[in-house]
Amino acid sequence: MGTCSGYHDEDGTAAGQVRRMSPGANQMTSNPDHQSEIEFCMSVLKAESEAIDQIARRLDGELGSCFTRAVDLLEACTGHVVVTGMGKSGLIGQKMSATLSSLDQPSNFMHPSEAVHGDLGRMRKGDLAIMLSFSGQTEELVNLGAILKANDIPTIGISSNPDSAMARLCTVHISLGSINEACPLNLAPTTSTTTTLAIGDALALAQAKRRQLRHEDFKKHHPGGLLGAGLKPVSDLMRFKIGINAVIVRHDASLEDAIRSSNPSIQSSIIVLVDESGRLRGTFTDTDLRRHLQEHGPTGMSSSIGQVMTPTGDTLTINSLVRDAVELFTREGKRQIGVLDADGTPIGIVDVDDLVAMKVVKE
Repeated sequence: MGTCSGYHDEDGTAAGQVRRMSPGANQMTSNPDHQSEIEFCMSVLKAESEAIDQIARRLDGELGSCFTRAVDLLEACTGHVVVTGMGKSGLIGQKMSATLSSLDQPSNFMHPSEAVHGDLGRMRKGDLAIMLSFSGQTEELVNLGAILKANDIPTIGISSNPDSAMARLCTVHISLGSINEACPLNLAPTTSTTTTLAIGDALALAQAKRRQLRHEDFKKHHPGGLLGAGLKPVSDLMRFKIGINAVIVRHDASLEDAIRSSNPSIQSSIIVLVDESGRLRGTFTDTDLRRHLQEHGPTGMSSSIGQVMTPTGDTLTINSLVRDAVELFTREGKRQIGVLDADGTPIGIVDVDDLVAMKVVKE
């Protein structure tokens, strides 16, 4: 077993475990009238962020080796990752399991008490268990760890006590070190749970990187909401498609010639302008036409369409995603964005109104 050296559940502090009252907690207890709520909230956030930073700095030492071994186990897992923990540890475990699942690693949460009353039947060879306990002495976790070890199921343990009974049963143990809870009484699980959650995120994302998780893999598990919308191909959003409801015209043609040369079989409200090399230069819509004629009258038809077009900025490719269109619109503010094929030839136009309709941008 590998150990790297606090986390909190309902069984209290283990023997030999270091518990410290943070300076902010002492100050809050002794002088409650001299610290504003905002200052106190700032001290909570600072305590939690500093605890995470302390863990990060320890990755250069033995803790880094333990992390690597834990990611090795996650990468080698051919079944489900089963996360378990009591109390607040269990709630953190549920989030950890959900994150793994969203990253294409099948995972579920198993309550340690239910495990020994039948739920162990969920686990099979090839599965991996992650066990969470602040003290590492929680009876239910220790009993479960012994059973998993007897069944040759590898386990990753996360606790504050590298010498705890749970730690000794784990294949790999990640020790949090001493923890100062942000709670004024140094009792409510706060800093410890936040730190454990951050460790879970780091492990989950590291294994996803190892497995070279792709956008396509992530999209499978996020078809709904803004995440799902952003991962759709931009071709799903392309309102104007060349040859269907959009036409291509040279940008140096007169407005009259451009309109006459448009394919009458294609009912289009947009003309896509290209240069002599077929490269996208801009767009011209029926709205642009009405505005131009209002300003110049019939004589405006002799104008070069390139002089009255709306120039295009950066473009998208057929392999782009909706989120790429959102990023480009946010950066440039153009109402229409050109979409090109692999050779750089325009194949369609994305309109900002379609992004608004998908609720991925605001008007």
